[in-house]
Amino acid sequence: MNDTEHACGLLEAAGNLLVESPQEADVVIVNTCGFINDAKRESIDRIFELTAMKKPNSIMVVTGCLSMRYGESLYETMEEVDIFLGVNDYQHLAQILADYKKGHRKKYLNPKPDDFLCYNSRKLKPNFYSATLRIAEGCDNHCTYCVIPEIRGHFRSRPRSEIIEEAQWLSKNGCKELILIAQDVTLYGQDIYGTIKLPDLLRELCKIDGIEWIRLMYCYEDRISRELIAVMAEEKKICKYIDLPIQHLSDPVLKAMKRRSTEKSIIQTIKNLREKVPNIHIRTTLITGFPGETQEDHDILLEGVRRLKFERLGVFAYSQEENTPAGERQDQIPEQEKNDRLDQIMRAQLEVSLESNKKKIGTSLKVLVEVQEEDGSYYGRTEYDAPEIDNGVLFTSNVKLEPGDFAQVTITDAFDYDLVGTYQI
Repeated sequence: MNDTEHACGLLEAAGNLLVESPQEADVVIVNTCGFINDAKRESIDRIFELTAMKKPNSIMVVTGCLSMRYGESLYETMEEVDIFLGVNDYQHLAQILADYKKGHRKKYLNPKPDDFLCYNSRKLKPNFYSATLRIAEGCDNHCTYCVIPEIRGHFRSRPRSEIIEEAQWLSKNGCKELILIAQDVTLYGQDIYGTIKLPDLLRELCKIDGIEWIRLMYCYEDRISRELIAVMAEEKKICKYIDLPIQHLSDPVLKAMKRRSTEKSIIQTIKNLREKVPNIHIRTTLITGFPGETQEDHDILLEGVRRLKFERLGVFAYSQEENTPAGERQDQIPEQEKNDRLDQIMRAQLEVSLESNKKKIGTSLKVLVEVQEEDGSYYGRTEYDAPEIDNGVLFTSNVKLEPGDFAQVTITDAFDYDLVGTYQI
């Protein structure tokens, strides 16, 4: 989404008009994902769907991770696509389109840059109140299941001045929630400043007027320092929430994944976060069915989910990816077994989530309003919930509210993943 917003901003700044329907467009652009098999299939289906919908003479452009990863082969097989563009070429898109002559197919898959590419334009939805803020690009971790370093390149921090400048611009235009993103948020600054600077960056962002929530996504457990925890505890604008994708809890699997964490270190980090940042909600992501994962490994993970009680959790069945060490292993787990293990984890998490939600009944929570439903009720999020992936709050109000407003909602009921409440003044 962040890439799409910048690409749209660059196109609009160059004089292009953005339209809603592919039937209206002279150029149809599909920004794709190529990380796991499901995302690849979804991207390819969308390309063919839009190809069938577009005007006969309009230009079809495919950009993003799928294009970057498979652009050479897709160029040979998908003749419906006029232009393939990698993830490092968005700044040239407007000129590429201006120069393009129908019938002369092109591909632009430039190598990975040495520095962070900062785009000076961005197109956001009208009256936006929440926005991602990219602080770095690429990854140096080289987990054995992952192709991100191949697609996105090595880790590159964004200069702090550029981050602050964009955050101030977002605030002046109505943004209330900043969502910090990168492939590895917790490594920020190491490459350009010689030491990790995420705590310092957070303190600077907290000074910006108008920003009320700052959310941390994609954090590595082994880089959750005492300094970072202290900043999270001290700064009121930082959400009591952290996205900590641990992937697994069994040491043999973590080692096979080439993760630096261990079961012991993960448990200790979670303990530190809960002790120092009261009421913090921890989101994690897990992979089940990794090659060689034994029943004992799975049981360790399942029991860990029950014991550690992550307030927010997502789990994926392992996706076998070509050109990865894990993908080349011979001890792949059968699909049905992977899915069975996934179901067991999600059933356990259902109980954890319901237990966590029931504890909120009778409390008053600050809710960011997102939608007014047809029946006049409202739907929003707390600081404990990232947009689109986490829980929500459905509530009634005796006053008119707009998306982006904050409301102090009294929680009256709880379900597996959502809360119910009322707002009155």
